[in-house]
Amino acid sequence: MKKLTGVVIPLVTPFTENDTIDTASLERLTGYCIDGGMTCLYPCGTTGEMMYLSLEERKQVAETVVRQAAGRIPVFVQVGAWSQADTIALAKHAVEIGADGIGVVTPAFYTISDKGLVDFYTAVAKSVPEDFPVYMYGIKQNAVNDLNKAVCQAVASQCPNVLGVKYSFPDFTRLQELMTVNDGTFDVLVGPDHLFEAVCAVGGVGVVSGNAMCVREHYAALWKAIQADDYRLATKIQRRTNVLNSIMCAVNNIAAYKVILKEEGVLRTSRMRRPMEELPANTAAEMLAALRGLDYKTVIV
Repeated sequence: MKKLTGVVIPLVTPFTENDTIDTASLERLTGYCIDGGMTCLYPCGTTGEMMYLSLEERKQVAETVVRQAAGRIPVFVQVGAWSQADTIALAKHAVEIGADGIGVVTPAFYTISDKGLVDFYTAVAKSVPEDFPVYMYGIKQNAVNDLNKAVCQAVASQCPNVLGVKYSFPDFTRLQELMTVNDGTFDVLVGPDHLFEAVCAVGGVGVVSGNAMCVREHYAALWKAIQADDYRLATKIQRRTNVLNSIMCAVNNIAAYKVILKEEGVLRTSRMRRPMEELPANTAAEMLAALRGLDYKTVIV
């Protein structure tokens, strides 16, 4: 089974001016990330405005990315949705289109017990072939429900295809606890970018980073340094990405990514799906000027 590792890109979802999926821009974005040395693509995640897409739109996005990636790097589709039935439908669709695996965010909005979370993940994992990789996804600041070691262990014990977790809350203790699931064989990827180097230093396997779409060179260099155990260099690059990320994430990070990618000629518009908001023109201009002032395209080592 393929695994999530390295610099995983939660792709933005490009829209046309008519608010439909811009497949041409999505194809360009897929190639842009692959050419930039990213290691895996993760469409329909939080950065992809997943909960504001219809099921058909999510299928369209997944199909476009899998087709355009053409096996060059793995594609793990985030299939967590508003209901368990919709999640399972998207999971089965990911299998049908040839995705390499899926990510599954916790149920959102309503509070679910630990037993309910175990039942949910077990049902989703058992709805796909037993050799089809599944990664859990915790982002309690958005989804309300959290993942802990007991829940992950219970799911992994029942479902051998559940290989790990993407954890997007900046709790370093929790991240290390999750690494002990299945006698330390459970993959842990971090969502908060500033923890990328630190998490990998203690056993994590990568980052799921929207910022990396916009500063590909930095993340490719950082991952290369981590793989070489060159943590002096990794620390230097990590600190620079932290500065750049603070500029991109100062107001509305997803909208900022779209502004930057439009500036790069990858996207045709920076449109967001309502009620999500675009960056005001003056804010976008100030952000781009700040990044250019730091020579953001250059990796300084």
